[in-house]
Amino acid sequence: MYFFREMVSRFNMDKKNEKIGFKGRVCTQGLWDESIPDIQFDEFGISSYAKTFQRMLDYYPRGEKGLQEWLSFVDKMKADGKGKKYDCIVGVSGGTDSSYLLHITKKYGLRVLAVYLDNGWGSDICVKNIKKLVDPLEIDFESYVIDYQEVIDVLKAYLRAEFPWADGPTDHAIKSILYKTAARENLKYIINGHDFRSEGFQPNEWTYTDAKQIRYIANKFCKRSLKSFPTMSIWKFGYYSFLKKIKLVRPFFYLPYTKKEAKDLLKATYGWEDYQGHHYENVFTKFIISYWLVEKFGIDKRKITYSGQVMTGEFSREEAFSIISEKPFTLDSIERDITFVIKKLNMKRDEFDTLMAIPGKSINDYPSYLPLITRFQKVVFPLIKRLLPDKPLMFFQLEDREKTGKGFVSKS
Repeated sequence: MYFFREMVSRFNMDKKNEKIGFKGRVCTQGLWDESIPDIQFDEFGISSYAKTFQRMLDYYPRGEKGLQEWLSFVDKMKADGKGKKYDCIVGVSGGTDSSYLLHITKKYGLRVLAVYLDNGWGSDICVKNIKKLVDPLEIDFESYVIDYQEVIDVLKAYLRAEFPWADGPTDHAIKSILYKTAARENLKYIINGHDFRSEGFQPNEWTYTDAKQIRYIANKFCKRSLKSFPTMSIWKFGYYSFLKKIKLVRPFFYLPYTKKEAKDLLKATYGWEDYQGHHYENVFTKFIISYWLVEKFGIDKRKITYSGQVMTGEFSREEAFSIISEKPFTLDSIERDITFVIKKLNMKRDEFDTLMAIPGKSINDYPSYLPLITRFQKVVFPLIKRLLPDKPLMFFQLEDREKTGKGFVSKS
């Protein structure tokens, strides 16, 4: 009788969840649901993602211990920067995280070179926001411009490949130019504004991108051989990390940080302007997050973002549910975005509509370095721990899946 009542209760809850944009069971600790790859629940309704997230919180404590960890990085950066023009590189986008990061690095007396990837998709707000920070803080600024046609072909290829995270090449290009610039300046530190507490950690199936994948998709779907588009092979990354000893440091893993407080400070101090959405400072990124992923793949990355903020107390679970119950776009605004994107990509509307109507692909459908990483993770993980000051978040996921016999399958 109890089992029957439990099944009826769960069925009713699942139907209720579907009405507000959720699939099946929802984690009792956050908003992770059954739309998320390889999610598992225990008898208390706590998901495997919540447990991995808690492990990250324990691994990267804030408070006094976190502050001391950050201060030790500051000392190392200043020591390594002696005799050089800069202590570190900071990638900037005009968004909340990277803007506040400039404020933080200046506060701790670091000499920074700010680097911006200009791929032709940045909004006017993002460019203005960068200027509002670098000018008063007297930070040197460098813009890396990619050949526009290459950008168009790569992004168009990812749409034609029906790949979920079609903006992955942009993320990869940013990382590539930061390492390339650090090597050019003979610097050992790149400062990154990612904060898993306020952004969560995305499933690798939703976000993984690498140079092998980019080159394959660009060639297959747009016959494009890349020349100016920045990529970094796994071997080049090893060169930068092992031989050049370049390290990626994430201050927000250690220092107190919330987006709301950061936005308030940026607005009051620098006249910074909000762009009303996570990574909406880039037009293509906004389109992919708010529409392409949601409507074609049923992927709502806000579930990940708000789950992290619920577990850290920035939002109540009820507040987060209320936000997620509304689509991340309005019909009027998304129609303008679609028209803008396909025009800029020189894509016909019929082709785009066809792509939206057919089932999408996944990371399993295209070659990448991921099979190599997973196959040799027992060798790679200890090496990475020696090379990097921060443990990559994808490794937490790989480790936890290995315990349950789960993993990733992808073409090599």
